[in-house]
Amino acid sequence: MAKIVLLPLDERPCNIRYPKQIFKQSSLEIVTPDSSVLGDKKTPASFDGLNQFLIDSTKDASGLVVSMDMLLYGGLVPSRLHHLSKEFLLERFNILRTIKEQNPSLIIYAFDLIMRCPQYSSNDEEPDYYGTCGLDIFKTGFIGHKIELGIATDEDKKSFERLNAPKHYLDDYLGRRDLNLSMNQMTLNYVKEGIIDFLIIPQDDAAQYGFTAKNQEVLKKEIDRLEINSKVYMYPGADEVANTLLSRMYTALEHKKPKFYIHYPSPSCATTIPLLEDRFLDVTVRYQIRAAGGMIISSIQEADIVLFVNASGTKMASSASMIAVRDEGLRTQRNLIDFVELMEDVISMGKVVAVADVATLNGSDHELMQLLKQKNLLLKLGAYAGWNTSSNTLGTTIPHGIQTWANGFTKSHLDFLMARYVEDYGYMTTVKGSVNQELNAMGMNYFDVKSRLSDVEQMVEKRLQMFIHQYLAPIEKHIVIERVWMPWKRMFEVGVEVKYQD
Repeated sequence: MAKIVLLPLDERPCNIRYPKQIFKQSSLEIVTPDSSVLGDKKTPASFDGLNQFLIDSTKDASGLVVSMDMLLYGGLVPSRLHHLSKEFLLERFNILRTIKEQNPSLIIYAFDLIMRCPQYSSNDEEPDYYGTCGLDIFKTGFIGHKIELGIATDEDKKSFERLNAPKHYLDDYLGRRDLNLSMNQMTLNYVKEGIIDFLIIPQDDAAQYGFTAKNQEVLKKEIDRLEINSKVYMYPGADEVANTLLSRMYTALEHKKPKFYIHYPSPSCATTIPLLEDRFLDVTVRYQIRAAGGMIISSIQEADIVLFVNASGTKMASSASMIAVRDEGLRTQRNLIDFVELMEDVISMGKVVAVADVATLNGSDHELMQLLKQKNLLLKLGAYAGWNTSSNTLGTTIPHGIQTWANGFTKSHLDFLMARYVEDYGYMTTVKGSVNQELNAMGMNYFDVKSRLSDVEQMVEKRLQMFIHQYLAPIEKHIVIERVWMPWKRMFEVGVEVKYQD
């Protein structure tokens, strides 16, 4: 087996457990830091511990997949909060040079996020002041960018004049953005020098205009100047990128290039722009397939894997809740019957069917899941995901599909598939909302359940079991929930350990 070291984006299950589960029965041995080294949400990881881990673990490794946000700032959320000096951050880069000199044959794939600018006011993952003026900070960038481009309307300009983000908060926010951008540029220099072999620059919670979009343009120009375009991909994403780069590492080491055919439930799906992203869905789909080591072909007959991308015919729904009202994009402007029946046909041809469920934000599409259940396809899929953003889902489904194509319907494949149904479908569409309704009476809220954490985790597990019995009855006997936990002691995400049993 090839030893691959993973320095994750942070300590959440999506960044550590998902990669290990997807590649569990592959030819890769994935090594990650001990949890004692990693941080806890806003608390950064131990920089000395990370250095020692990298030096010790890469000596005999074939490859390294490294989150630059973890390496430089101690994690994703700390990258948005830190007060680190430029000198300190530049010194952090030296560890990459050290380990490359120690093991010259080490393949290094990196990912380095453009700092996000949320489109709402919340300090859950941002500085404290973002809870009161975050939306104004976002609009300052968004509308200001449109004014610079000469495309702002009169209403835009009036709105801009009414914005009232305090100057000292804006200065703090923009100062950190500028520093982080300079670190993005330094990472590009490491690609040019050959220390980093391949780089993905994900845009976390992107928008078509604003601070993030402007940073993207700066980096595009620098990539062109350095002539490293083929070694740097830039597209929306964040928490899924470790899966993608591990898949790229796998296909490179195994000399494989799986062939993908892409199918949507409506022609218009490909040209929708998912929420929190900045470009057509199909553009990102193609980026993600290439980044994971695959290629795209034009016929099902040629394909190894058929990627079924379930999307709205008009715009992504903002809620995955079963009780949410659906617009015509989900009601009439797509053909789910044909979509699912084609899955049956493709499976009968002996090809891998991978489903990326991106019709709704942060959760499965109930209508699709019920059709998959009725058609008895839930255990026949080669991959499925429907969590958080469109890019998060794509970067989980595509690597998982590649592993199923390469290794078959292994026990680890089925374990991960069951976990996706429990989490993406059960928790995100129903259980999260039902438990959240009771938090106030228990003295808690959506963003903080630590005072009665054990009670909440037990409630979630019990309701997941009820959900499985009601909505996943045909495969209920195969799903064993071994553990449920709230990784960041809030309701946004859940940790589930799920096993498949015969």
